[in-house]
Parts: sequence; C-alpha cells; structure tokens
Amino acid sequence: MCTMIVQQVEIEGSGKGVGGWFNLQQANVSYDHPFNLPLEHALNIDFVNQAQGTGARVAVELDAASARALVEAILAVLRRAEAGGYLESPAQVNPVTGS
Repeated sequence: MCTMIVQQVEIEGSGKGVGGWFNLQQANVSYDHPFNLPLEHALNIDFVNQAQGTGARVAVELDAASARALVEAILAVLRRAEAGGYLESPAQVNPVTGS
C-alpha cells in the first residue's frame, strides 16, 4: 500500500547525472515504494532541477537504517565543521549585506 508520505525542500547544491554536473534546486523526500531497492517501502530522495528537465535528477533509495545512519553522519560532519570554525552559522551572516 502506498504511504503518500512526501516532503519537498528547496536546496542549493550540485548533482552529477548522466549528462554531467547540474545545479540542484529541490529535493523530494518520500517514504514509499522504491523503484529498484527490493523492499516494500524505502526512504527515497530525488535531487532535482525541474527547469532542466528529467535529465537533471539524481535518485537515491535507502532502507530505514541506512537513512538514519546517513542523517547521523551528515549531522556529525556539520557539527565538526562548525566546531572547527569552518561552517558559517546563520547568526554570523549580516541580514542586510548577506555577508
């Protein structure tokens, strides 16, 4: 049965697809039927740039344990980068000048 659980988020980044690198503008995150992973349900992430069409897409399907491990790894790396002074926190950005 389909879960219909989906969330979209605007992002800024780059992805590499069949045609090479492209700008990413959005991530679509869902927990539903995967296309390739042999599970009933999975965490599915589509990194896309809709303005560039279907070729500007990177799809990822993860089991729940892998998705949680990835989230923890991302947060751990960001915490270390911030603690080391490499990550600019939003509070450090001047809202008027953007720098």
